[in-house]
Amino acid sequence: MSSPTASAPGSSSLNAARRSRELAELADGTQVDVLVVGLGATGAGAALDAATRGLTVAAIDAHDLAFGTSRWSSKLIHGGLRYLATGQLDVAHESAVERGILMERTAPHLVRAQPFVLPLTPLVSRGQAALAWAGFRAGDLLRASARTARATLPAPRTLSAVETRHMAPALRPAGLRGGLLSWDGQLTDDARLVTAIARTAAAHGARILTRTRALSLSGSGARVRDELTGEELLIRARTVINATGVWAGGLVDDIRLRPSRGTHLVLRSEDLGSLTAGMHIPIPGEKNRFVLVLPQGDGRVYVGLTDEPVDGDIPDVPEVPETDIGFLLDVLGSALDVTVTRDDVVGAFAGLRPLLDTTSDSARTADISRKHAVLTSPDGVVTVVGGKLTTYRRMAQDAVDAAVSVRNLAAGPSRTTTLPLVGAARPGTLATLDAPRRLVRRYGSEALQIHAIGLAAPALGRPVIPGHPVTGAELVWAVRHEGALDESDVLDRRTRIGLVPHDREAAHTAARDALTADLPSR
Repeated sequence: MSSPTASAPGSSSLNAARRSRELAELADGTQVDVLVVGLGATGAGAALDAATRGLTVAAIDAHDLAFGTSRWSSKLIHGGLRYLATGQLDVAHESAVERGILMERTAPHLVRAQPFVLPLTPLVSRGQAALAWAGFRAGDLLRASARTARATLPAPRTLSAVETRHMAPALRPAGLRGGLLSWDGQLTDDARLVTAIARTAAAHGARILTRTRALSLSGSGARVRDELTGEELLIRARTVINATGVWAGGLVDDIRLRPSRGTHLVLRSEDLGSLTAGMHIPIPGEKNRFVLVLPQGDGRVYVGLTDEPVDGDIPDVPEVPETDIGFLLDVLGSALDVTVTRDDVVGAFAGLRPLLDTTSDSARTADISRKHAVLTSPDGVVTVVGGKLTTYRRMAQDAVDAAVSVRNLAAGPSRTTTLPLVGAARPGTLATLDAPRRLVRRYGSEALQIHAIGLAAPALGRPVIPGHPVTGAELVWAVRHEGALDESDVLDRRTRIGLVPHDREAAHTAARDALTADLPSR
């Protein structure tokens, strides 16, 4: 079997051979302008921001692209409505601006408008409904202030009870007064966004190195270990950015975080009927908190989320407590006409938000500001913490601004507000591509190349497991062009088959085969 070949300069392709070559260059003493530690959304964004300013960049992660918090989100690019309700106007406006950038300029292939229904059940008082409606109207004003087009995000409106149940048939009809319809941005997949950011950075010369663990940091580089070989080396850099999220305090002293756990359930779509919209289900007893029901278009629905403080050591992969599962099922039961039990939960995942601790010990993590912070250590390591997925680009820009300032590097201005990510194209262009719509929604303009793999090798054009649409061609593409190095990279991050343990086991052989696939020449 042949192995993937190293990528030519300017290529966005990531693979094992390119990783080996670029790691060897650094081991030989090549110095870079910027070393980024952490390849979640913010770290990959910092690598892209720095590379497009003309700086040389290496970006490392102990595990894989989007291994940590960035793959455990609600898959939403949202406009900051929640922050309006708590008076965080600056965070709300920043969120709305960044949402518009993603939807209209940098990633229109990965972020689309998603309708949401808030059902007016007997548990929602008329006062609460009026407050929610005012919030949705204020959110629409945020959209306008961020200069996001009405064609991108339609206006909110009220729904009759019949319209509400048409969009969400699983709702209990008894006492249903109607609903409130609002719109927000939904990601096809958060891990796919990180992969696109990292590959775009690679196309601009950044060295993207997964399975490369930082053992220690200083303002002039890092001692790292190649997790595939066990070899240690020193990466020399003029400036260092710590973008490791909830693990940031393990590399730099005096970083005080209060991690918050958000849990999501994975259900089969048939359990909730034909959902044509997401749902905001009010949490009984809470004024401005909701459980989200998020149809994914792949036969699955995500239900989340909780917001609970996490104490003690930070695990690589957070566990989902049964108490979180029970809470989410109880809230579902308050509004649905169908019974969803523990046996219907085919998967669950939890992510840890890296919230900067600026509050009293008694404050709930739900009340801590999502505003990000950029901190510089005495020896010049720049750490970026806080924030959220929607604002990753601005967080990355601010971190690179600080790093450039600390070392007085010669760099151009940030270009990432208008720089399309790999696969991006105008909606009209995407609509005309001769490829399956599902591939276009996940890969944008690159859907043509993935579809071609399936045409050249028909066995790869078919789903790898019954009941899930991911094809063998996508697994091969993940290995050859998206930096997947093992089965877990393929199943858990490049695709999301692994969110359901049963599906993951069924697809394991196909993922292993993709790692050594030898395609027909074209």
